[in-house]
Amino acid sequence: MSKSWKTTYTLIIWFVFMAHSVQAETCLAPTRPFVPSDPASALEYEDLIRQDFEDYITNVQDYFRCMEGERARAFTEAKEVSQEYGRFVQQMVN
Repeated sequence: MSKSWKTTYTLIIWFVFMAHSVQAETCLAPTRPFVPSDPASALEYEDLIRQDFEDYITNVQDYFRCMEGERARAFTEAKEVSQEYGRFVQQMVN
């Protein structure tokens, strides 16, 4: 195998990897709500704190859905890659 062919092969593998990486979804966990330890501050910002909790609950549900979707996508991709590898191995044997 020539050095030029190895370089080309390496670049092709790299581009394929990058293309698959772009398809993956990034699921970002929401930030936990902050509750001041001082009861007077908590009372003063009660409306904001309540809204932060409600936003968190909504966002964490979205996060769980995202994670499940990404898990399903990755599982399917891994299955496809495994099959591709099996075909590759068979080609190398023949």
